Amino acid sequence: MPNPKRRHSKTRRDKRRTHDKISTKPYYIDTVSGEATLYHRVCLESGYYKGHQMMKGKDEE
Repeated sequence: MPNPKRRHSKTRRDKRRTHDKISTKPYYIDTVSGEATLYHRVCLESGYYKGHQMMKGKDEE
């Protein structure tokens, strides 16, 4: 296994780790149920997507 000859500096380590942070995913408030839902996904509470009924929601079962 190859090993580094010299220790990397804290600055170099931190530069690499700047891209590892977790970003929050964008969401919208569903107009039918009022729940926060991720974009491009059917709302699990109401079953609506872009104003159209796609599946049965939890409240209809």
